Parts: sequence; C-alpha cells; structure tokens
Amino acid sequence: MEVEESKVRTSWRESAEANNWDHSAKRKQNQMPDLVIRITEAHTGNAAPSDFSALLPLSCQGDEDGDEGDAVCQVKDSEEPSNKRVKPVAKSNSVTGVISPVKTPALKRIGLSISRSISFRTDVRPLPTPPLRARKASSFPRRRNSQCWSDTVENPDLTAREIKRQEVIYELTEGERQLIADLSLVTKVYYEPMLKLDILTESELGQIFGTLDSLIPLHQDLLSRLERLRGSEKTVGEVAPTLLNWFPCLEAYVTYCCNQVGAKSLLDQKKSEKRVEHFLRLCQESSFSRKLDLWNFLDLPRSRLVKYPLLVKEIQKCTPPEHPDEDTLPDALELIQSIVTEVNEKTGEAECQFYRRALNYSESNQRLPEIQQSRFLYCHGELKSSKGQRLHVFLFELALVLTRAGEDRDGGSVFQVYRQPLPNVLLNLEEIPDGEAGGGSFRGHFTGGNDRVRNCFRVSSRGRSKAHSYNLQANDSFSRQQWISSLRQAIVQSRDRTVARSPVAPPPDPALYHMAELSLSSDTEMSDRGGH
Repeated sequence: MEVEESKVRTSWRESAEANNWDHSAKRKQNQMPDLVIRITEAHTGNAAPSDFSALLPLSCQGDEDGDEGDAVCQVKDSEEPSNKRVKPVAKSNSVTGVISPVKTPALKRIGLSISRSISFRTDVRPLPTPPLRARKASSFPRRRNSQCWSDTVENPDLTAREIKRQEVIYELTEGERQLIADLSLVTKVYYEPMLKLDILTESELGQIFGTLDSLIPLHQDLLSRLERLRGSEKTVGEVAPTLLNWFPCLEAYVTYCCNQVGAKSLLDQKKSEKRVEHFLRLCQESSFSRKLDLWNFLDLPRSRLVKYPLLVKEIQKCTPPEHPDEDTLPDALELIQSIVTEVNEKTGEAECQFYRRALNYSESNQRLPEIQQSRFLYCHGELKSSKGQRLHVFLFELALVLTRAGEDRDGGSVFQVYRQPLPNVLLNLEEIPDGEAGGGSFRGHFTGGNDRVRNCFRVSSRGRSKAHSYNLQANDSFSRQQWISSLRQAIVQSRDRTVARSPVAPPPDPALYHMAELSLSSDTEMSDRGGH
C-alpha cells in the first residue's frame, strides 16, 4: 500500500508540474507575437512622424552599456531544480528572423537580452515575465576611454622628457580626432534630423550652427598632417613646422565665434517651443551625447582654440635645447597666441554690438554716447536692486547700464533700460562688508528682514548736477568679487583713456615768468619782515 501511495503522489506531482509548464509556455507564446510586432514596426518605418528617435542614428538611440540603458526588458535565468521537465519554446524562429539582421549596438543589446532570456536551444526552461528596469540617471557626463601614448608602444627606449613630449603630441592628435567626431556627430544627429522633421527652418539652423561645417575639414587636415609625422616607432620628430604652417587656418574661427552670441540667444529662444525642447531632451538623454546638450557641442571649437597655446607651451617645455623644434616652437606659440587674441577681440566686439541692439530706451536722455562708443563688455549678468528687483546689468567699456530683461513679440531677448546709465569715468564704487548693519531698503529687501547684508556693493556717479546711486546685490561672494574687480578695472581704464585723449596744456607765456618771480619774491620779503 505504501508503494502504491508513493506512486500516486509521484504521478500527481508530475502532472501538476506539467500543467504549470503548459500554462507558463502558453503565456510565453502569447507574449512573443507582441514582441515581434514591436520590433518589426520599429524597423519597417511605421513609427509616428512625431517620434524623433526614429530618425536618430540607431547607434545613438540607447546607451552602450547595460547599467545606463533606456528602459529595456532584462530577463535573468531563474533558479530551478535541474531535474525539472523542460520543453523547447515555440516560435523561436520568428524571433531570430527579426533580430538577426540587426547590427547596430543598441538593437544588438536588445537581441542579447532576449537571447539570454529566451534561448533557442531545446533545453530552455520557461521563465517568469521580465520586469521593466527604469533608467538610472547620471549627473556626470560619460567620458571617453582615455589612452596615453605610452599605452600604444612597448618599452620605448626614450628619456623621460622625450616620453612626456610624445605624450603631449599624442594628446594634440587625439584631441583633433575627438573634435572631428563630435562636430560630425552634431551635423548628423542634430542639424539633419531637425531640418528633415521641420523642427527649425533652414535659416534658423544656419544662424545656430553658423560655419560649423567649414571647421571639420580644417581639423581633418591637421589630423592627417600629424599622423603622417609618426614614424615606425610611433614617435614624432619635428612638429613645430607643421603647426606653424597650419595655425593661420584658424582665422576661420573669427567668423564662427562672432556668430555664437546670436546663436546662443536664438537657441535659448527656440527651446521654449515644445517640439524643439522635446527633441533636444531626447538627444541629451541618448548615449551619444554623454549627457551634454547641443550648446556644449557647439561651443567645443572655441574651447579647442584656447587650448592650442597651452599644448604648444607643454611641447616647448619638454623639447630639449638640441632638438630641431627648439627654434620654431616660439614662433608657433607667438602665432597661435595672436590668433586667439584676435578671435577674442572680434568676439567681444560682436557681443557688445549684439547687446547694444537689444537695449530698449524709455527716455531719450538714457542714450549715452558712451554706450554707442563702447567696443566690448567687461561683464554682464543678474543682480538685485535694493528693492529686491532682478536686474540684468551690463558693464560696457565706457558705461554701466541697468536693465530689466524681457522678450519681444517674436520671443527674442529685449533689455529695458532701468534708470539712468552711468559713464564709467564718473563712477564711484563702494564695497559694503558682509554683516554690516543695514537700514531701510537693505534690511527689508536684501536680507529678508534681517539686520545683516551680504554680497552687496554700491555704485554712484560724481560730477553731475543730479547724482545717481544704486545699491546692488550679487548672488554669492564669488560673483560679487567678480563684479567689483571688473568695475575697478573699467573705472581705471576709462579715466586713463580720458586723460590720454585730453589735449596737452600749452606752455605758459615766457613774458609771465618775470611776474611769477616778482610774486614769489614779494611773498618771501613779506614773510621775512613779519618774522622780524
């Protein structure tokens, strides 16, 4: 009887396990057509026109690693006894038929996750429904894999100084390669899809991207030159003549950098539109962006430009006196520094002109000639008035202008001039120490009712019939110090400029010399008599 009862229990347990397997297999089969349909639709062009990700490069639609991927179904093998009965999963051929042609990293990753969970061999076990894993946001941009020159060679027979020199040249070369890749990516992932989807007009894209396309072949030229310099031992001999010959090409940066002021303003304006904001956010959340936004990419050429003098200095520092580059590197350094200075000056003039045009005057006496004569801006940014109003303040070359930021009918930036602008030559600057007792408007607005003020300073005019004084507060101590330093520099340079342009006083008439001597002698005689 015990043997029979044991057989009955065994057969009952096996039938129950078989029923559980049947239900699980049916659920698995029911899920497979939906998965096939979703993948098929994604790759047959049936995506909705508003789905911007359909027009992005497939390699840019997801993260490259599993830790930071978009919400992807990830299935793990469940722990089950090895003696459990299994059967092959149906419809496996249809899934492999859809996934197998895919070669892009993003979809290859999806294929791998499916192949891990649904193996196409005959010993596959049924698995539970895979949970969705939410995207894990990262606050830091993803970095490229960094590699040094010494990683590319084996046991270099060089001095420590020469190895350092090769490292700097290698950094210069790889920096060009990365810049070319980034600029090409911006064109393929941002410009072309936004034009194709009609997110922005061709004219608007031309204003935002400027002459970016013309910079790519320029840097490709330098990269090819540097690569030709590498010998069989992967070392570079003379590099200074190549740089000296190529640096004049960077004059093209004048046009690009001067356009950036208007480009940034237009881009910020367009971000308020829902389709633009959605597209840019989608791109920034994709793996290719490394958590950088469009403007970070557009500003890469300027950042690269100011790095050239630093790299040349490092090469010069590591070059021995007997090296052929020793005589040419100073010329290359002087040339690139002059180009960077020129680009900075032209960009400053373009920025000054842009903001001068954006000023809106409510009274005619606010149009100071010093504003129109200014060629550059020392600084500009947000400050608070003593009444707690947020002001956008411009410190031009020759005038200080307080404004209220606003928008025109088209959504462009407009700055309404607030109160009377002050010429820099007439400015007085007064620091207000942190913790000083404040009264009146300081106590009520700067400090929220407390008796202590922070990060404040006062500017006023002198020598006018009607004096003007403005109490201003910066966001933090660093910003306050920057404003104070810039104001001091502007005041000194404006007064020096006025003195230099003032006419030299004519020499006195020689006929008056005798009168001056008589006056002095008379005063001396009267003093002597008074003493007696």
